Amino acid sequence: MTINDRVKQLRKSLDLTLDKFGEHVGVTKTAISRIEKGERSVTDQMFRSICREFNVREEWLRDGIDPVYDLSEENGIEYIELLMNGVDSSFRDIILDIIKSYSELNDDNKKTVVQFIKSVLKKQQDRN
Repeated sequence: MTINDRVKQLRKSLDLTLDKFGEHVGVTKTAISRIEKGERSVTDQMFRSICREFNVREEWLRDGIDPVYDLSEENGIEYIELLMNGVDSSFRDIILDIIKSYSELNDDNKKTVVQFIKSVLKKQQDRN
């Protein structure tokens, strides 16, 4: 996957139009379109803007090295708030509290929580 592909993947995963994505990084929708098509390269300034605006790790954007997002506690919360834009504030606050609490767990307890969630999802799938 090329840098251009990763820009497109990021934009689509955030459910942003070319216009909205461009607004966030200070360029036009035409510039984003040309980048996604490989007709234009991503400048250093645009790298910095994309990483800053969307909490993306530069290593992922440049080289495809996972994880995509900087999920340190403060940056992860900011990213989740961006994704939840427009969600009822009381529901958003509950989700943020869950995520903060999860981030404070030790690795064993995190595994237990993940196993629990997978179990619940499997039960839901079996019902459908």
